[in-house]
Amino acid sequence: MTIFRARVLDTPTSPFAGGTLRSDDDCGLLVGDGVITARGPFDAVRAEHLDEPVLDLREGLLLPGLVDTHVHFPQVRVIGGLGLPLLDWLDRYALPEEMRLADVDHARGVARDFVAGLVDAGTTTALVFGAHQAPAVDVMFEAADHWGLRVTTGLVTSDRLLPEPLLTTAERAHAESLALAGRWHGKGRLRYAVTPRFSLSASEAMLEACAATLAEVPGSLFTSHLNENVHEIREVAALFGGASYVDTYDRFGLVTARSVLAHDVHPTDAELRTLAERGAAVAHCPTSNAALGSGLFPLRRHVEAGVRVALGSDVGAGTGFSLFKEGLQAYFVQQLLGPEGMLLTSAHLLWLSTAAGADALGLGDEVGDLSVGKQFDAVWVLPESGDPLAVGLDNASSPDDALSKVFALGTSSDVGGVWVGGEQIAAGRWRSPRLR
Repeated sequence: MTIFRARVLDTPTSPFAGGTLRSDDDCGLLVGDGVITARGPFDAVRAEHLDEPVLDLREGLLLPGLVDTHVHFPQVRVIGGLGLPLLDWLDRYALPEEMRLADVDHARGVARDFVAGLVDAGTTTALVFGAHQAPAVDVMFEAADHWGLRVTTGLVTSDRLLPEPLLTTAERAHAESLALAGRWHGKGRLRYAVTPRFSLSASEAMLEACAATLAEVPGSLFTSHLNENVHEIREVAALFGGASYVDTYDRFGLVTARSVLAHDVHPTDAELRTLAERGAAVAHCPTSNAALGSGLFPLRRHVEAGVRVALGSDVGAGTGFSLFKEGLQAYFVQQLLGPEGMLLTSAHLLWLSTAAGADALGLGDEVGDLSVGKQFDAVWVLPESGDPLAVGLDNASSPDDALSKVFALGTSSDVGGVWVGGEQIAAGRWRSPRLR
């Protein structure tokens, strides 16, 4: 058992539903076997547990571990490919790099770089878009397990329109997906995600195979792309007889409460109703949408329709792993939308970066905030003295103001420590896989 003494900020209740930022300036969190077993004023928690060691983190801010609901493992080395819309960007940058993952040694290096990026950014849970090659997906699972991260990922499947090395058949995709799930789903903190790249590159037969895998792997998730780019949307409609993008998945039973669909920048009202009725979630990826010129995300329409929304970095079209940056960009997008946007507070941004993601991934009972009974997944924000963020925190007028400064100024270099399930896996530039 350890008592963590810290200035704690979290959002146990959605600010979109009237919740507010919870702030404790001198909080005691008693953690045993990775679980928070007591929370309260430090003096009170300490008085009840005099023999337990204390880790004093009051110098910075302690937040829940960040949750990334859409991030591409094979694309870590192509971050920064600017100046192109989605489909051209895929052809120029993403797909050539993804073909290189046929070399398992190359894939292992990419997985190492990718996981380091997550850890450095304070991301403790992620829904990871995997690779088209099953051995590369094994490597991704191995890396996530080595570090003890909460990762859901799987084989990316396509059977048309992509370069031939990235194509497969419905039968092979189903068989390889079941084999991967058999090896990794439910091992430690890992889960399997059924992952057609998008319906643009997945035929009806492929989507039927995805539905079969989802049904045959209890507790698996479904993820893909949705309504990201107007040209992509037109192409999808042409391939599916004029169907809406959501319907291309829904007709196969792939839109459920276990579904997380990335982007949805250009939804119809009917599509939003379907997403809400099915309980599906959307991963909002603001830096990617801006970098590719995809559009401004209509958050108000999603919230008013009852669609769950969380944040995704969308590395590598997204411009980095930091969900602080994604939160700030999400704020900018809503400001640019004017009356059609939503005014977001720092509490909204923290919710979207933590508890909303946990809820979207079906982990809301385990992680997402620092309440009693939750796993101790946490990130310690500790900027260096004299850093603009340190100056800002020293002069913050309130907890909300301090959190606003974290999103406005925070970067991966301000992450002073990362814990997953009570195990510290990083401290500044120091990283350590979990003990065996």
